[in-house]
Amino acid sequence: MTAAGQPPGDTPDKAPARMPDAARGEGPDTLPDMAPALAAAHDALDVSGGWLRPAVFGAMDGLVTNVSLIAGVGGGIASVGAAASQTPASHTLIITGLAGLAAGAFSMATGEYVSVSSQNELIEAEVSKERFELENHPDAERHELAAVFRQRGVDADLADRVARQVSAHPEQALREHVREELGVDHHDLPSPVTAAAASLVTFAAGALVPLLPYLAGFDSLPAALILAAIAAFVGGGVVSRITSRPFLRGAGRQLALAAVAAGLTYGIGVLVGSVVK
Repeated sequence: MTAAGQPPGDTPDKAPARMPDAARGEGPDTLPDMAPALAAAHDALDVSGGWLRPAVFGAMDGLVTNVSLIAGVGGGIASVGAAASQTPASHTLIITGLAGLAAGAFSMATGEYVSVSSQNELIEAEVSKERFELENHPDAERHELAAVFRQRGVDADLADRVARQVSAHPEQALREHVREELGVDHHDLPSPVTAAAASLVTFAAGALVPLLPYLAGFDSLPAALILAAIAAFVGGGVVSRITSRPFLRGAGRQLALAAVAAGLTYGIGVLVGSVVK
């Protein structure tokens, strides 16, 4: 592969100023440590989705999904009338909530495992293609890497020297090309098992919140909704702080979304209960 506007045969313009010895690559180990610094900001956070994304998604999805499920069943029971059923309303809600918890947790874990595995396999396939290009078209790949450095503001002559020295180390060159073209480090891909486990545990934890009043023997749908609202508010705020956003902004957004989901599901439950009744 060649960079746009940079044919393989072109030679970058030379800079008139003389570079320091270290920058000119006169030491054999100066550049392999210099090139990875271009992606330091990428490595500073868990942006590849190793555990934070599935953990946050699992907790919030579990909370919203199960409180909506409980609200819907509760609305249906209230509409039909608890006396019409041989099973106490609280038992029905507990069974429904626990079933939703288990089904959702295993569904989340399976989905995360497959999603992350597929993503990693796609990256590995692209890495294999990039390795083939480096082995069979080294000059073109070196020019491409030099063009990337120039786009980042590096002097043309220095960019060419950096690209030459990085290209002298095949694995380092491959790592830089993959980082620039795919935005990931193929030596530090997220684990499918970690993602699946994080989703399963956090989904179950979030889904358990609205069930706590019923498990404690307190048969009250409003209590479950209030507890879930508090959890959504706090959880949304904490996630916002992790991402350097205002606490109230994230908390209010999560609370509003949970309220809309639970409210709509409750309304559907009431409507279905009325039709059945």
